[in-house]
Amino acid sequence: MLSSYRQIFAAPGTLAFSSAGFIARLPISMTGIGIVTMLSEQRGSFGVAGAVSATLAIAAGVLGPMVSWLIDRHGQRRVALPAAAVTVAAAIGLLLSAHFDAPSWTLFLFAVGMGVMPSAGAMVRARWAHLYRDEPDRLHTAYSFEAVVDEFCFMVGPIVAVSLATNVFPESGVLAAVVAFTVGIALFTAQRRTEPPVHPASAHSGGSAIRNGGLVVLVLTFIATGAIFGSVEIVTVAFAKAQDNEGLAGTVLAVWALGSGLAGMVYGALKPKGSLANRFFVGVLLMALSMIPVLLVASTVQGVGGLLVVGAALLIAGLAISPTLISAMALVERLVPAGQLTEGMAWTTTGLALGVAFGSAAGGWVVDAAGAAAGYWVPLVAGAFGVLAALAGLGRLRAGIAAPRTAEPAGQTVDLER
Repeated sequence: MLSSYRQIFAAPGTLAFSSAGFIARLPISMTGIGIVTMLSEQRGSFGVAGAVSATLAIAAGVLGPMVSWLIDRHGQRRVALPAAAVTVAAAIGLLLSAHFDAPSWTLFLFAVGMGVMPSAGAMVRARWAHLYRDEPDRLHTAYSFEAVVDEFCFMVGPIVAVSLATNVFPESGVLAAVVAFTVGIALFTAQRRTEPPVHPASAHSGGSAIRNGGLVVLVLTFIATGAIFGSVEIVTVAFAKAQDNEGLAGTVLAVWALGSGLAGMVYGALKPKGSLANRFFVGVLLMALSMIPVLLVASTVQGVGGLLVVGAALLIAGLAISPTLISAMALVERLVPAGQLTEGMAWTTTGLALGVAFGSAAGGWVVDAAGAAAGYWVPLVAGAFGVLAALAGLGRLRAGIAAPRTAEPAGQTVDLER
């Protein structure tokens, strides 16, 4: 299995840009929970804290694809550095506003400014696609590796952010995320040799990537997937609190991510056969079905034992996540032209972000109205919506990947080494 991963790093510069990309995307999992922890401790209000965090998620969902659209047209370094500077400046403004107890509207203003954060995950995957576009097996392994990196980020990031904010000073979690982002983007954009070339203007004449019908199907499915993520997180915390073991919630969620990460590692070493669209649909279906045991266990078993069994059910449920996301990224690469790849991948991130925001809110509403165990109905319903979206769009996905590759327009690309 390890030999498959060694092969993708044989190309010069791959380890450097992947490592830098890991540092740059770690803050994605730290910022939201860091803001909630910081503001809830400073202002004693989860309402304001959650609203500011949700504002950041929505702003990133709206502004992120725009930044990626510019990256595809002008290059990663040329756009990512200014966007990162705006992000860091807004984050510093948020920290200062929180520290000096500025009016609440300033928090929302700076949260919107942070939404221009460039998508490190999309830029990393664009580099892998540029290197291995004609080697599907290696590209599959590369996407699998990045999916595992994503899971690791979401396992470690929240723990680091909360630990810093509660044990050092309230702003330290967000501050650490800002430092990691600054260092990661600086190191990533310094890797000029592996940066994808900028395509001629004629390559972008078709408008936004979201006009692609297959991509719309993926985004709708990712909204459902994000709703699963967001609702499971908040409902699991509530369920652990109801069992008087709130401290175990983080461990249970880490086990869920661990299941996904292990499945991603194994899936990446395999050479799956059959239709890519079919594999994606099966993954979405399994994600939805895997929520049924979680709901049943939470509804019937109480106490510490119930929490442990929920953790075991989530471990199994996590096995469907990474393979599904890996297939989705491969579909984006097949559906959109190379000149729109970063934007296309950013749209899937937008779907996830919007889904997480909605799922978190819906999960909280159900928990307040019907109890923690009933909250697990939310990810199950979200999964069912994802299955319907994927099933309805399966024909478009199949047609999109069966169609001939969009030819790259003639013309010179920009020499990024100059």
